[in-house]
Amino acid sequence: MTTLLVIAKEPRPGRVKTRLTPPFTPRQAAALAEAALADTLHAVAATPASRRVLVLDGSPGPWLPPGFDVVAQCAGGLDERLAAAFARCGGPALLIGMDTPQVTPELLTVDFAGCDAWFGPAEDGGFWALGLACPDPALLRGVPMSTPVTGAVQRERLVAAGLRVRDLPSLRDVDTASDARAVAALAPRGRFAARLARYTAAGPCGVGPSEAGPFAGPVPPTAGPR
Repeated sequence: MTTLLVIAKEPRPGRVKTRLTPPFTPRQAAALAEAALADTLHAVAATPASRRVLVLDGSPGPWLPPGFDVVAQCAGGLDERLAAAFARCGGPALLIGMDTPQVTPELLTVDFAGCDAWFGPAEDGGFWALGLACPDPALLRGVPMSTPVTGAVQRERLVAAGLRVRDLPSLRDVDTASDARAVAALAPRGRFAARLARYTAAGPCGVGPSEAGPFAGPVPPTAGPR
């Protein structure tokens, strides 16, 4: 079976989702990041896997469900950190980030029979998922990250290495407030959508009812199951 990797930052104000401020406060942006991460981790927890690993910059919190190994991200650029995450895997692995809370176990259940790699493009030109049947860190090192051509360069790197690549659906990352609204509409019963609705109802820079505390555990009753 496949190892599932989630690479993420601890959702702390001023360190995550800074492009959401404004209209949201740094605390609200961090809380939205926490909700997105919680949705992502619960989707991974519901996906069949040989191992589930959170590759974390920071410390785990109550948003982390059981069943995950937690390892620290290495130093260096994002390409080096992604490469190091794959280097820890001795067999097939699929890596995703924390910016697509609309992800589902169905999307994450990949089969490497007949292919060597899975590639999930992001609408902003990056990628939200990368799966390798035989993880090779060299396939990621040197790929320019956080550019409009990151996804194209990474996919071409896989093809140039002679890998048989299958594509996953394109997903939208949560980077801006408009992204947040669009993604919440795709998963309206998730933690992220519930958190966004609270802050939107509170008005610009308003304080939602649960801004001060962590957003962990199951989806609140008003949101329903994801």
